[in-house]
Order: sequence, then C-alpha cells, then structure tokens
Amino acid sequence: MRHLRLALGTAAAAVLAAASLAAPATAAADNAIYAAPDGFGRSCVRFLPCTLPTAVDRLHSGSVLYLRGGTYRLTDTIELNRSGVSIRAYPGEQPVLTGAKRVTGFTLSDPAKNIYVARVPRGTDTRQLFVDGVRAERARTELNSATFTATATGFTTPDPSFAEVTNQSDVEVVQENKWKHMRCPLASITAAGAGSNLVVRPDCWQDNNVAVINRQFPFNGNGLPKLDGVSWVENAYQFLTKPGQWYLDKNAGKLYYIPLPGQNLGQADVELPLLETLISASGTPGHIEPVDDSVGTYAGAWTNSTGRQLGDFQDGVHATQTAGASVSYTFTGTGLDVLGETNTDGGAFTAAVDGKPDAAPHSEHGDVRLAQQVVYSVQNLRPGRHTVTLTNTGSASLLVDAFAVTPEAVRPVHDVSISGLTFTGTTWTLPTHVGYIDNQAGVQWAVNAPHAPLRPPAALEIHRGKNITVTGNTFTHLGDVGVALTDGTQNSAIARNVITDTSAGGVAVGEVDDYYLADPSRMTLNTTIADNTITSVGQDYHDAVGIWVGHGRHTVIEHNEIAHTPYSGISLGWGWGWASPCELQAKQGLAVCRRGTIYSGDNHILGNNIHDVMRTLLDGGPIYTLGGQDPRAESTVVGNWVHDAPNNNNMLYHDEGSSYWDTHDNVVSNKTGRWVGMWTPTIHDITIHDNFTDNTVVKNLGTNVVITNTTVVSDGNWPAAAKAIMAAAGPRH
Repeated sequence: MRHLRLALGTAAAAVLAAASLAAPATAAADNAIYAAPDGFGRSCVRFLPCTLPTAVDRLHSGSVLYLRGGTYRLTDTIELNRSGVSIRAYPGEQPVLTGAKRVTGFTLSDPAKNIYVARVPRGTDTRQLFVDGVRAERARTELNSATFTATATGFTTPDPSFAEVTNQSDVEVVQENKWKHMRCPLASITAAGAGSNLVVRPDCWQDNNVAVINRQFPFNGNGLPKLDGVSWVENAYQFLTKPGQWYLDKNAGKLYYIPLPGQNLGQADVELPLLETLISASGTPGHIEPVDDSVGTYAGAWTNSTGRQLGDFQDGVHATQTAGASVSYTFTGTGLDVLGETNTDGGAFTAAVDGKPDAAPHSEHGDVRLAQQVVYSVQNLRPGRHTVTLTNTGSASLLVDAFAVTPEAVRPVHDVSISGLTFTGTTWTLPTHVGYIDNQAGVQWAVNAPHAPLRPPAALEIHRGKNITVTGNTFTHLGDVGVALTDGTQNSAIARNVITDTSAGGVAVGEVDDYYLADPSRMTLNTTIADNTITSVGQDYHDAVGIWVGHGRHTVIEHNEIAHTPYSGISLGWGWGWASPCELQAKQGLAVCRRGTIYSGDNHILGNNIHDVMRTLLDGGPIYTLGGQDPRAESTVVGNWVHDAPNNNNMLYHDEGSSYWDTHDNVVSNKTGRWVGMWTPTIHDITIHDNFTDNTVVKNLGTNVVITNTTVVSDGNWPAAAKAIMAAAGPRH
C-alpha cells in the first residue's frame, strides 16, 4: 500500500500519555480530589470523598478528580471551566454520570391495553425514556399507517381517528425524505368530512415546507427536499399500541408505558432523562458569528446593494468607488474581522483603530472575485469599546460585507482530560418546541432569521478548548450527541471510547459558519478521533452520522468502528461548491457564482471499519466528504474497509465541491449503489487509485478526477493486500 498513514497523530499520543498518569496511590495529596455518589463534607480525600459538585469547586490547575464507582444523578450541567485538570474513574470502579431521574410507582391504568402510569412533576419535559437499559419508543403510528395529502397548512387523512387525539399541540408529524429527517409539532387536528385535518404549527410549516430555508453556498445546497408527506405521527396517548412504547402527558404529570414481555415495573429501572449536557468545558470567546454590513456607519458616497445572490453574507453589501468614503463600526470586544470582497477592481484603503492609523497597506485587489474575505483584521485589543474605520483611498472599489467581533480574548480552556466515565441519560427538548428543521447530517436551522446553523447539544461539550483528551469513556442511552469539540477547539483527541444508542450523532467536531477565518488561533485545528467504537447513533434523528466534522485542519479520523447508523458513517467538510471555481459552478448549471474560501485541509480518514450504515435515509455513504480542501495540504482517504450499506448512493462519496483528496488502498464491499461517486463538475482534483471493490459501478462527472488501478473481485476472493487492509481496519485494542 502506498502512502498509507495509520500511525497515531500527536493528539492521540497525548491521550495515551494522559491515560498513563499516576494512579491514586502515587498522586500528590494536594492534587488528588475524590468524589462519590454518597459523598459528604469538604475533605474530598480518598477515604472521605465529597459530593461531585463540591469536588468540582475544589479543582485547580494540576489537580486530578477521581470519581468512585456508582451513579451520580446530575440536576445541573457540570461547568468545568478550569484548565490543567483531569477527571478520571477511580481504578477498578465505574462512575456513571446521568441526567435522568428514576421513575417508580407505576400502576396499571388500562388493563385492556396493558398501559401503566406513574406520576412525575407537572411540566416535566423530555423526549426519551429508557427501561432496564433499553430505549423505549415514543408512542407513534406505524410507518405510513394512513394516506396523507399535503394542504396549505399541513395534511389531511381519510382516517377520522386523528381528530379524537388529545393534547394535540404535543403531537408531531415526521417525514424521512431523501437525506433529511424532518418533524413539526401540530397546531391542531380537526375533523374533515369523514377524515382528519392535521394543521402544522405555522412557523415550522413555513421553514420545512412553504419556504424551505436555503441560504445556499456556503451554508447549504439547494435547500430541498421539503416536508411534503408523513412517514409517521408521534406523541399522543392514543398512539400507545405495543409493548415498549411510552407517552408523557406533561400538563397532567403522568408517564404512560406498556411493558415489554417479562418486565415487572415494580422492579424495573425506569430512567427519564431531564438534562441536555452533563459536562461542559468552555474557554473564551465562545461562538463567533458575523453581523451584516448594514450595522456600519457610512460616510460619503456608498451604494447599498441587497439581494445580489453572489455569495455575499445575507446577500447584500455596501460598496463605494469614491476616494475618502469611509465606514466605521463600533463594537465591544477584543478584536474585529471585516469581511469584504477581493476582485480585480478592488482598490486600496486605510484603516484606523480608535482613531489611530494602522500603517500597514490594505487592499481588496485580487486575481478573481472571492466573496466574504477577511480584508481587515485587528485582534488582541484591550477589552472594551472600540471603533474601526476603513477609508477608500482612490477610485477603485471598496466593498464591505460583514463584521465579525471577537468579544473576548482567545483564552481556551486547556489541558483537560476526561477518562473512564459513563455518560448517560440526556435529552434535547428544542424539537418539541420548534420542530426539527433539517439541513443535513445532524445540522439544522435556527427558526429565527437569518436562520443560523444549529446543532444538537452533546453529553460532553468542549467550547474553545486546547489540549483536550477524552479517552476510555462510555456514552450510551443519550437524547443528543455523545461528545462535541466546538468553537475552534485545537490539539485535542477523542480516543478509545464506546459511543452507542444516541438520539443524534456520535462525535461532532468543528463548525459550519467559521469558513472565512484567516486567523489560525480561532480555527478548529489538530483533532484526532481514534480507536472509538460508535454504533446505533441517530436513534431519533435519522440524519445523524457516526462522526461529523465541519471545517477543520489536520483532522485525523483513524481506526474507528462505525456501525448500525441510519445515515452516513463519517461526514467531513461543509460548504458545497463554495470553494470551487466559477467556471465549474457554471458547468454544474448554477446561474450565478457564489465563491469564497474555506480553511479546511490536511484532513485524513484512515483505517476505519464502517459497516451496516445508510439503513434508513438516502444520498449518503459510509465515507462522505463535502466542500473544498486546501490544495497546499492534500487530504486523504486511506486504508478503510467499508461494507454493507443498504441505501447508499456511493460507498466512497466525494460530494459537491469536494477537492484535493487522495483516496487509495481502501476495500469496498457492497452490492447496491456505487463503490465510488462524484456527480458534478464542482467536485475536482481528486485522485482515486489502488482500491479494492466487489462492485463495478462508478459515477465520475467531476473535473480532473482520475480513477486508476482498481482491483475488482468476485465471490469474496479478496487478494492478500485487501485482506490486510480489512484485518487492520477498526480499533487497535
């Protein structure tokens, strides 16, 4: 195999080093802190452990918190905003962190249907229930149990029983449509002749059907498909029909459940998740979002162009060709990026910060038009109120598109390790209140304009971290994502964890709206995701994937096993054709060119074993890439074994805008779909060589995409080189 990179990255090596730190017997007394589920006092010593909140309060740089075995029931998220700390399982013991409440006191309420009921506090809000370690199914109709016809406000059905459903505003309609999982709560259900009329809550209906959100490159593709049918209807008492189903009447404070055969609810462990995130560690500044150019103060002759449909932030800019025309923006923070446009007609400008000139030369001149470029940046200012002024110095164009404020100094939470814990019992209630407005791969849209990207929370969340290690943990029975590294987290690793039975994804890394960054200190950099076992994710939200990465540099996804997912196994990249040349966008048939830059690159998908994925949705694959990569640091897909994906489009799927990949020495086994596919000219400059497959179907409509030296086998007669790849794929433990 040529160029096969399967060695641990530096971040993963740091994980191994962290895992080998001193055991309690040798830890310095002033650095070792101990907690137990039944802890008390403030001593927090080995034989007199304290409670978990008390122990966290006592953490300081250099300290290690050992959790004794047992279940820690959390009512609030542990905010771990301290650097240089470690949380570990006490050797030989298993601490379990849960955000769930145990429910008891079930009584038989409907003998005919074997429905039991237990009291819970009124207003209890959750979307998950686990009984004896098994995820219960929220009460729902069978798949396509009735014929639904779309109307102007929702759906009609000839089934009259829907009009008799109680608590109608808690009911949701759900549709699986191509690569999207969409759901909306109902406003009401009324009788309609001999049938029923399901009126969808108007705001959700607007975003999922009437005007499907479509911010286009770099935020999404064409926006479609839309919620135009019903796969099932969910969450009503009347839908309780089979063992293992549950329903929560929030207003009445009653939890209903039909036990599985042999279950005794007097003895069963019934867990009702109530908390979204169990541990969160956050540095500053958190998430950064640009604001539109309209917030600036303009002096001189400026043109305010809106609706240009040329890739501008929110489709509008301010532009001038007048010498001396200026724009000022006053903000509170420590830094500012000004986004503009580089083009052949771009000219020079001066900059001043709080009235003090910046002596460096500045220009928007470029060889080609690129939208949303950082044309001026100032960082590391003293915290407080500042004003940046840009002034055009000639008759060439100065264009202003957006402003991105750094509200606080970049100070990551750093050198944090978490190992040996079990995370369980979380929920995520936002879909209950606004619906699930799907974009793709677990990324949704916020309901308020301009519809910012939105992702589910995670049981373990790191915001703006550095040197973070998450190793040897178990994430299971969760209502959201397992673990997420967000907001420019760097030099971090997620290794040797087991992630299973999540409602959303397994691992999430990076962002989708920081593509424009030119400052490495705020980028997602140097992430290793290695040797994890990730199974049965996306149990509720079927667009979720095992490992999702947005924008990032030097991401190494190696030797993981990913299985039993409703959609893709690995999804890496974002932006669609945003970074592709305009001539390639034109060849795709796009009427206008929306083109900018993406900082992603030097990313590597190596030695993974991915199987039994794409079980539900369409238009994905075991390994899926999207958007551009940096040509100066080629990315690779090497040494992976991908097999058994029933609804895949392409087993190795370089989708829209994918570029500068070297894909080789992989083993592909699947009888449906294509073994590799590139469907449009914006996919470009990819080499695919020396792979093994038992499927001859290929689609290659990309530009400068070359496929060579493919070994096709039949009847499972894999050559020795392929068998070696298969044997090496997956976790190395």
